[in-house]
Amino acid sequence: MARTDDLFALAEKDKLSYQEVSDIFERLLKLDFPPVAVKFFFDEEEMGQYKPDRIPLHPITFCAFIAASRSSGYVLVSGEEKLRCASAKYVFGWRPCDDKETARHMKYAKDRGQAEKFAKARPRLPEGKLKGFLTSPLEKTPVAPDVVHVTCTPFQAYHILNDYMAAMDAHLLTVTQMVGSAVCGGDVIAYQTGRVNMNTMCSGSYTSGKTERGEVNVAVPGDQIEAVAKRMLERTVRDKGVSFLRKGEAYPGFDICGGCPMLVFK
Repeated sequence: MARTDDLFALAEKDKLSYQEVSDIFERLLKLDFPPVAVKFFFDEEEMGQYKPDRIPLHPITFCAFIAASRSSGYVLVSGEEKLRCASAKYVFGWRPCDDKETARHMKYAKDRGQAEKFAKARPRLPEGKLKGFLTSPLEKTPVAPDVVHVTCTPFQAYHILNDYMAAMDAHLLTVTQMVGSAVCGGDVIAYQTGRVNMNTMCSGSYTSGKTERGEVNVAVPGDQIEAVAKRMLERTVRDKGVSFLRKGEAYPGFDICGGCPMLVFK
């Protein structure tokens, strides 16, 4: 990862690589995990051009694919055969909303009718069109991503969303929260709408996605991630720190009362 002063030099560049974009996010926001590139393939020949670093021995959830890419650095490519999660299969257009899917939503709903309504309300790719997907650390992605998925704390998400609004001249933001399908559905929403989305973990992604520390999901359209990184970097250079709380703070938020007379450093 680049040093902070190296990152400041990037502010003069017209074009950033995915490695540099990832460095900016990781270094300035102090992320625990690198951003993950997500690519949806609707053409088998295109999908066949990209070879995975690893192949899951058993079918796993989509949020586990994201977790493996961010935590272990794997480039993963998969079709339906290696995807275990029924919710993700519905969101990706690989299965209908059947009785079993409705039954899984009963824990969220007042009655079966509402459960079916909740299940069908989720975003969905065109039925039967998706051939597969790729997940990779953004810094080593072999393909331009459709979505960049950031697993982060709520306050890190606050900084990303604020820089997104400035970079894209978009205010106010509307985000979509679902009762389930947080990771797969959140990424599909960003892909379909062309706008950032943020949501909490769902009950499945909390465990399967290895997010036991209260992380949230931020999904940024892939063609907008560079603009967000540039905005974050330019603002950091201008203010001599990334924090919105206090100028000059290198950490995204110095957790003290703004008017506290005790925590003063000279």
